[in-house]
Amino acid sequence: MAKVLILEQSKSMRNILRERLEFEGFATAVAERDELSESMVARRGYDAILAGSETERLAALGVPFIIVTPTGSIDGAVEAVKSGAEDYLTAPVDMNRLLGSLRRIVERDEQPTQEVTPTRARRKHSSEAGQIIGSSPAIEHVRTLIEKVAPSDARVLITGENGTGKELVARWLHEKSGRSAAPFVEVNCAAIPSELIESELFGHERGAFTSAIKQRKGKFEQANGGTLFMDEIGDMSLSAQAKVLRALQENKISRVGSDKDVAVDVRVVAATNKDIRAEIERGNFREDLYHRLSVILIKVPPLRERTGDIAELVDYFVAQIAAEHHTSPKRVDAEAMRALSAMPWSGNIRELRNVVERLMILSGKSITEEDVKLYC
Repeated sequence: MAKVLILEQSKSMRNILRERLEFEGFATAVAERDELSESMVARRGYDAILAGSETERLAALGVPFIIVTPTGSIDGAVEAVKSGAEDYLTAPVDMNRLLGSLRRIVERDEQPTQEVTPTRARRKHSSEAGQIIGSSPAIEHVRTLIEKVAPSDARVLITGENGTGKELVARWLHEKSGRSAAPFVEVNCAAIPSELIESELFGHERGAFTSAIKQRKGKFEQANGGTLFMDEIGDMSLSAQAKVLRALQENKISRVGSDKDVAVDVRVVAATNKDIRAEIERGNFREDLYHRLSVILIKVPPLRERTGDIAELVDYFVAQIAAEHHTSPKRVDAEAMRALSAMPWSGNIRELRNVVERLMILSGKSITEEDVKLYC
């Protein structure tokens, strides 16, 4: 069981973090800042640390850490990533993102060293990919493409609006591939400042910049043997695009501050909510990189194009949320389901799940049409 140290969070945030992490199968512990030391961390064997600050001290401990702070800033995020933080989260904490970061840390640490194993290290793991819910022709077409494409190493570009489930498609491409026992590594190109994206993707050597106090592997190396999911690829800077193109062409990367090449064996799956063709016309995206990435194109349909799936999705989310909240699932009245099916869902499946969770919390013994009108 992975062990997470929660370092001096506010009582309310600490309770939220501990409850959710323990529900997800993590062991947790709490410490004050003045208790933090290399010997204490080594003695108790923490796999990851959640903290609100102290990035310099945390970086020196050699344990992966995530910054979780009530308030944040661009400067704070830049400094945290430069110091080696795995992620930088602000309140209200996106628990799905936090859990994803922690699981990547645990999976990465479980990988055997390269000297002992072949390039595509295989290991047992539990699937993180959720179900693709629905039986409409549009979503069945996506499933068919996944089944056909996953066994190959072909690069895939997934397009679709925000909240449609592009990451879920990427995870299933990985789960059904020959690389499923190797890492699935995510990077959100829109969430990382442009000046840090190269270090995040390709890693850096010690001393490459002021805060580079130790060598750090980038996402390409972390995903070696597995799949690298590059989300929001359309937001990547042109300079980073050039280096990604080289990595795809030569299967080699160079860490920031190094003149040595490192061979990588990575399947790249990219996603975007932008019209890449239009971005190419505007000079914001390299056409040669687009052609490298889009060997296979998968368009994930918006929810308004698959309204027949809404009832299945609602039932699935009701059961899922009830389990998360340790409550019993609520019945959704037929009139309430019709009202939900008639909504525009500009935020797609992500918005639908949020609405279902809100209704589960605020409604009575069952979810009624009145609840939908009142809380949606």
